[in-house]
Amino acid sequence: MLKPKNNFKVVADKKNARVILPNMLTLIGVCIGLTSIRFALDGRFEFAIIAIILAAIIDGLDGRIARLIKGTSKVGKELDSLTDMISFGVAPAFIMYFWSLNTLGRFGWLVCLIYVICVALRLARFNVNSVQEPSWRDNFFEGVPSPAGGILVLTPLIFSMTNFKFIPINYDIVVPIFFIATSLLLISKFPSYSFKKIVIQRKTTIFLLFGIVLFFGLLLIYPFNLIAISAIIYLAMLPISFFHFQKLKKQNEDQNFRDEDDDLEDVL
Repeated sequence: MLKPKNNFKVVADKKNARVILPNMLTLIGVCIGLTSIRFALDGRFEFAIIAIILAAIIDGLDGRIARLIKGTSKVGKELDSLTDMISFGVAPAFIMYFWSLNTLGRFGWLVCLIYVICVALRLARFNVNSVQEPSWRDNFFEGVPSPAGGILVLTPLIFSMTNFKFIPINYDIVVPIFFIATSLLLISKFPSYSFKKIVIQRKTTIFLLFGIVLFFGLLLIYPFNLIAISAIIYLAMLPISFFHFQKLKKQNEDQNFRDEDDDLEDVL
């Protein structure tokens, strides 16, 4: 007598279990991003900034965790883009609109719309280009990534909460400039460092861990000062990444040219 098949499984297969963790982190990130809008509505802009920073940290971790535990999936990739759209596109635009841009009337809302559209275009281009074969270009993004863009547009607000009061700033002018400049950087092909394939020697690992602990320690003590300085350092690195990209591009073009010459057959 044949026994009936038991199709009920208490534990899902290992692949599906590995996919759950990074996707849960992504969903937590989008919840934090949406919560930042709630903080902005209540006028608690310092908590809104912290929420965006937490969303950016989670965004940097979920993909790496997925690759580490081999839990990448197409659903996770699309979910990550939708999360970036909310956390680093819609949320920063609303935060800055409630803080400053609403005083500019329709122009302020137009600036917000332009920024959000540029974030959407940047994410769409990233999804298309990510299917290409691995190369040296993977060390660079095409344009500024959306998490960095979300923090850059918040820089005037962050700067207003620091101790750097000795610098007079007209936020009615600076905020739209930051929005427009960041929007252009998002959709441009300006190369910026991706920091995805950094090789750390074993003997320097302890210094890296010390640097990470020091950074987060300072982030807890002087959060807005550190975020403002980090944003300025990132902006200063953009020209460096551009010239580094051009140098590597020239080197690879010269190498490809030599390889093509070596493949030519001498028929004389």
